[in-house]
Amino acid sequence: MRIAYIITRSDAIGGALVHVRDFSIAMQRCGHDVVVLTGGTGPFTEQLSHHGIRYVALRWLRRPINPWADLCALREIRRSLAEVAPDLVSTHSAKAGWLGRLAAWSLGIPVIFTAHGWAFTDGIPKGAAFVYKWAERLAARFADRIITVSEYDRDLALDSRIASTDKIVAVHNGMPDVLPELYAKPDRTPPHLIMVARFEEQKDHTTLLHALGRLLDREWTLELIGDGPLQASARALADRLGLTERIFFAGARNDVAERMRDAQIFLLISNWEGFPRSILEAMRAGLPVLASAVGGVTESVLEGVNGMTVRRGDVESLFAKLVMLLDSPGLRARLGAEGRARYERLFTIERMLDKTVDLYGQVTSGRAHREVPAAIPAPSSAVHLPSAARVPHNVRSHSISS
Repeated sequence: MRIAYIITRSDAIGGALVHVRDFSIAMQRCGHDVVVLTGGTGPFTEQLSHHGIRYVALRWLRRPINPWADLCALREIRRSLAEVAPDLVSTHSAKAGWLGRLAAWSLGIPVIFTAHGWAFTDGIPKGAAFVYKWAERLAARFADRIITVSEYDRDLALDSRIASTDKIVAVHNGMPDVLPELYAKPDRTPPHLIMVARFEEQKDHTTLLHALGRLLDREWTLELIGDGPLQASARALADRLGLTERIFFAGARNDVAERMRDAQIFLLISNWEGFPRSILEAMRAGLPVLASAVGGVTESVLEGVNGMTVRRGDVESLFAKLVMLLDSPGLRARLGAEGRARYERLFTIERMLDKTVDLYGQVTSGRAHREVPAAIPAPSSAVHLPSAARVPHNVRSHSISS
């Protein structure tokens, strides 16, 4: 099967990008022909090339809404799909999801959209959520199926009348495994905390810092992995709270699995989420998880089983649960071990692959796709054929956001 994946950006490595990268590698290993269409070039396309995945760098596909650029991007995507001639198109992220679905539909190619968290979920400003909801209702008409990465998001889509019940399928994210050398030792003391999240409105570093500001009487350190526009304000708040010597702002990193190995507690304090992949990375490493109970978080983190959750913005609850984890190495070890076992049962990439490939088969066999018009000119964006690249047996995930 020839599959074209489309995603909006390539200038960072985050949740949806890691999903497309890991899934492309897995599908190519299984013998499928894979090509990724993405806006521009950057760390994402460098990783695709490293892992032997060919890609098309699109000139006009960009995150900001711009009617002229978006129209050019639609034409560019359509021309690229005509040249690649895939059996199936799989779109990811909002902008690529809208334009990619329309382009594939216009060519008669079966198309699936994967929603990595809806832009109208709880926590999004109401005005923006209203607009995004209507946009998704319109775009849903052009997709053969919609995949949500959590049951929470499937229920939200159904409640919002995005599409019919038979059109929306929940498939939890899965992660490739790591070698045992990258498992954490959560019972070590003093505990080192880690949070992997971009500094932007979705994440709530502020609540975390205020809770930690009340824990200066205990030994701990914190590593914040990620970059973003709100990093400077987070640094300023850490300084005001007297946390500067305790916190390391690590920026965007390509060695997240190694950083988690050296930690004892994983944190993800957020305002909204889809189904965070960074939590699965932590579970894979055997770390206890303390996260905000938003989106599909509670489908991976079970209270008192493999971690703990707190309400959005609840400094008091976060403080209390941090105390429990900081003070009890045995509790950290028990939660971390169950997290690793839960990852092995439910959240491996093989499990996600099986469910998604089955869905691919349903879509491609469910309707014949039309011939791609021969008169469409070749795209100006070249298909990049990577040099010989070895795909390692254990593909490690390097996300900088969930």
